[in-house]
Amino acid sequence: MTLDASLAETVRTFQDLPTIRPDIERAGDLMLTTLQRGGKLLICGNGGSAAEAAHFATELVGRYAKTRRSLPAIALSSDGSLLSCIGNDFGYDQVFARQVSGLAQKGDLLVVLTSSGNSGNIMAALHESRTLGLESVAFLGRGGGKAKGLATVDLIIPGGSGAAAQEAHLFLIHHFCERIDEAFPV
Repeated sequence: MTLDASLAETVRTFQDLPTIRPDIERAGDLMLTTLQRGGKLLICGNGGSAAEAAHFATELVGRYAKTRRSLPAIALSSDGSLLSCIGNDFGYDQVFARQVSGLAQKGDLLVVLTSSGNSGNIMAALHESRTLGLESVAFLGRGGGKAKGLATVDLIIPGGSGAAAQEAHLFLIHHFCERIDEAFPV
């Protein structure tokens, strides 16, 4: 694909984000109210989405644009020892669900990122969050895949490009960080 074609596809994806505005607002509200009431975000994804999960947790625990109090967020994909332990002992589909089971408390929020929506470990985490009575937000791409409908709020990025979906996921992470920064005083 040429640079111009890639750019055009990404621009189209971003221009179509307003079509999911109600879901974006609902997801942002869930994240904000979770943090305001003292809950934490449990964030996970695979590959590039794992990097975005770590990025999001870093922006919350560290800082985004302004110095404010540290906010509770854990990237479930960041501990290699834990991932390999759970993967070896329980299977890779359980690497996130097992952590949700052990780390989640009432009032926490599960946030998953997947450009395909078909990762078994993401679906297992969503099922575990539902079993525990937690709400969840799913950043999805390519129509949502098998994960569509498993979360409290689905953010299904318009279009068929996994790469553009990941780029839009990062944009939305930054959008949510801006909302969170505004809500918590310096």
